[in-house]
Amino acid sequence: MSKALVRRRSGGGGSGIVPAVCSAIVPGVGQLVNGETDKAIGVFAVSVVAGAGIVLSLPLIGPIAGVIGLATWVYGVGDAYLQGKRRG
Repeated sequence: MSKALVRRRSGGGGSGIVPAVCSAIVPGVGQLVNGETDKAIGVFAVSVVAGAGIVLSLPLIGPIAGVIGLATWVYGVGDAYLQGKRRG
């Protein structure tokens, strides 16, 4: 992409809203937007495995997978926001 098309603010950090919203919709996409491919794959993989545990509704694993999935989602959104602000 041409540097003329990308407008950067001098000084303060950028907005982390776009990566956070992306990660809220699809876990890991916010990390991908921030350029953290390895972390994006990890967050997405954990979310898929936790989602599979919920969908399969195994008596013991279902609730645990739900907690892990929720924690991963919160981590993904928070991390995408903070890294987006930092990279700005």
